[in-house]
Amino acid sequence: MRLSAPIFRLKREARLLARQTAIPLHAALDRIAAREGYTRWSHLAARLSAREPAEKLLDMLKPGAMVLIAARPNQGKTMLGLGLVAEAARAGRFTAVFTLDWTEKQVLAGLAEAGAPSPSPRLLIDTSDAIAASHISARLEGMPRGTVAMIDYLQLLDQARTTPPLADQIAALKGFAERSGVILVLLSQIDRRFDRRDTVGAPVLPGPGDIRLPNPADLSLFDRMVFLDGGEIQITRPI
Repeated sequence: MRLSAPIFRLKREARLLARQTAIPLHAALDRIAAREGYTRWSHLAARLSAREPAEKLLDMLKPGAMVLIAARPNQGKTMLGLGLVAEAARAGRFTAVFTLDWTEKQVLAGLAEAGAPSPSPRLLIDTSDAIAASHISARLEGMPRGTVAMIDYLQLLDQARTTPPLADQIAALKGFAERSGVILVLLSQIDRRFDRRDTVGAPVLPGPGDIRLPNPADLSLFDRMVFLDGGEIQITRPI
């Protein structure tokens, strides 16, 4: 996102505009957002919050990497995943989204919110009920190194009885990523037992032990793990 000034200066401009024109602050913020090319301030803020960590994370991922983004519902994991896809698309890379949870229309709306260019002939959206490691690998076969593919989400790969165990699918995806140079981004649920406070009441982020695994799986195969909660984000390497 290329703004005409840092976000704190835009907010300062909005406060000054509100005083000078006697309009509510939210209306002044929307005027500033419109000047920057957004329909309203909330749209600008959403794009910024999604893009900054996505830019940082994408810079860390080399071709063939596999990353896990984990959070409880409504904490931003899907938006971060789509932000990675959008960043890659803006850089001219091939991208893909595999989802067993969203419709194609929802994916396109999410990518637009994340700032992806549209339309994109280099984007693959797959909402097939057959999504599993073998299906993903087959659809991505032959795509250029550095392609970024988001998979929504880890636990759904283990849902059908006809698919291999989750551990086998993660291992297969890791092998495909290393062989092909495709970057795989898997979203993941956090166990509902996760407690956002430690023993003294301080806020904490989830960790590897909080990932909901219906069956055992080797999480050390991921090159990066990203945990989100309450607007905070932590990027780690598996132990």
